[in-house]
Amino acid sequence: MMALVDCNNFYVSCERLFAPSLKGKPVVVLSNNDGCVIARSDEAKALGIEMGTPAFMRAEFFNKNNVQIFSSNYALYGSLSNRIMQILSSFTPAIELYSIDEAFLDFTGFEYTNLDKLGKSIRAAVKRNIGLPVTVGIAPSKTLAKMANRYAKKMKNDIGVHVIDTKEKIEEVLKFTEVGDIWGIGAQYKKLLVKNGFKTAFDLASAPEEWVRKNMSVVRQRMLNELKGIPCMELEEVSPAKKMICVARGFGKLLSTKKEVQEALSNYVGRVGEKLRMEKLCTNMIHVFVQTNPHRRQDKQYFASINVPLPVATNSTNELLHYADEALNRIFRDDYNYNKTGCIAMELIPEVQVQYGMFDNLNRERDKIMMKALDKVNGLFGSNVAGKEAELEWLKPDLTDNQMKEILNYELPSDNLEYHTVWTIRSTKPHPAAGSKTDLFEWANLPSLGNDDGGVKTIELF
Repeated sequence: MMALVDCNNFYVSCERLFAPSLKGKPVVVLSNNDGCVIARSDEAKALGIEMGTPAFMRAEFFNKNNVQIFSSNYALYGSLSNRIMQILSSFTPAIELYSIDEAFLDFTGFEYTNLDKLGKSIRAAVKRNIGLPVTVGIAPSKTLAKMANRYAKKMKNDIGVHVIDTKEKIEEVLKFTEVGDIWGIGAQYKKLLVKNGFKTAFDLASAPEEWVRKNMSVVRQRMLNELKGIPCMELEEVSPAKKMICVARGFGKLLSTKKEVQEALSNYVGRVGEKLRMEKLCTNMIHVFVQTNPHRRQDKQYFASINVPLPVATNSTNELLHYADEALNRIFRDDYNYNKTGCIAMELIPEVQVQYGMFDNLNRERDKIMMKALDKVNGLFGSNVAGKEAELEWLKPDLTDNQMKEILNYELPSDNLEYHTVWTIRSTKPHPAAGSKTDLFEWANLPSLGNDDGGVKTIELF
């Protein structure tokens, strides 16, 4: 038996966790730069607010109906998701993290377990330990588990658990589910099925396999067997290796100077490097692009992108920044109002499979140590706290002397390499562990290079 555990209105539930007074009120979460609606509470759905609705087009409607609006907070959502997945893994070691708010659990070998009680235990454990509501659907196959989950949300919302363990229950759920709501059936396949007289999943489950294979695909034929309770999709306990990593965002306001765009791109490139190191991957090529806002017809329009092959695959933020700056120099044009830029790491390989060049003169082992220190600082204080022209706010007053020294006490290189990046750490208020010292470098026994300009210390790491 397979179970699908799905968090209810996940982004909205995360926001309500820290604002319980919003329970029962319409709530929406917006995408980057507060562009479009990407999550809705049940109350917002009842008002007719659709996914992808541009926020500025419904501003008056939101105000009139007292709709609570939140900007997306992906760091929060990711943190809560990780905690939920840890709880789910305590019920069975066989788990597939399907998305940020969904997971498949394999209950093979649980023949003598009351699955309905088990589903309720899962739901209660997540609610008790995290505070978020989840729905559990249990069935013989992944596709039926998806349907069972949806059935529980629509018909048994107060219970939040539905188990399909008999032919009668399979038939009940199939008749309840329209073809457009079947997992894996998109808009085009829905049109094809409705045109040929298939209205529900029960109708499709009765279709000849040969017709499905001929008019749809072999993959949909497997789905047909899944609808009959025959499992054809294995649990993917290990996530497939990523083929690319992209960080691209709108600016929130129009930028026209190269320096402004370069600063934004540097932040995105730093995030790409951080993600590569988290996945233990390196990139052989980066893709950099800039663009104007196509919806501002009064502005001149411009879009440009470029691929930059790297001589040696890397996940070093220093190297990525160097080549991203080169790329921006080639594609940037003056006299345009830019609203977006981004960096995509392509041709990814495991970091243990990097092929070094004969004439490569970079000290990569030392670079790894520096990147590890950088990730430690950003991990404790938040992304982009330590980095190119980053500002360090002391957000963790409970850190001890030894913890800070362990993070920051590394030796600075003396080699004069072909290129370097100046990293800045600014202490705007003293850390309690440092006593009255505001000079972080002296306190942490770090040598400081460059000038002391208003409390700002710059150190050449590379």
